[in-house]
Amino acid sequence: MNKIVFVTGNKGKLASAQRFFKGHIDLIGCDLDIEEPDINDIEYISKVKVLSAYNQLHKPCIALDSGFYIPNYPGKPNFPGAFPKREIINKIGVKGLLKAMEGVSDRTCYFKECLSFYDGKELRQFWGNCHGTISTQILGDDCDNKWSELYYVFIPNNCTKTMAQMTDDERTNRPDGHIDALEKFMEWYCNREK
Repeated sequence: MNKIVFVTGNKGKLASAQRFFKGHIDLIGCDLDIEEPDINDIEYISKVKVLSAYNQLHKPCIALDSGFYIPNYPGKPNFPGAFPKREIINKIGVKGLLKAMEGVSDRTCYFKECLSFYDGKELRQFWGNCHGTISTQILGDDCDNKWSELYYVFIPNNCTKTMAQMTDDERTNRPDGHIDALEKFMEWYCNREK
């Protein structure tokens, strides 16, 4: 089984990716000190991270960057974009997000993600997305596979629970029509290795 380094300090991302790739790819987590570009572009950030990681490790690497977009955020359409950790988690918190969204009737939002792969020869990128709404309160339990505190307030389309209220199976098999960048990458990589 081929080994690939997943460049992330997010234990939830690593745990869910390892579970997803089990039996197909041996995914090794590595938290490198890589300075992310201060640009609202997840594709560019993901690419910079994976190239920097490869230059340090000289092993095939993947880097996954996610953005969170709220079209009707008061005064800042599509806030926070490529900076959910910096602008929501570290600054205002999930409670601050809910406070800012009080009185907003259209609470639609979405995640976009870009996974970049580089093995020293080939750079490939894979995209995913997940649409839903922001709940009016914090709901759910802590879990090992949590990617973000936003799990407590994000309800995917065609679902009645936040991501934090769902079981692992419900999160994996939810009926929201999401596109998973990890899945797209695995399909391509496994076909390439045949």
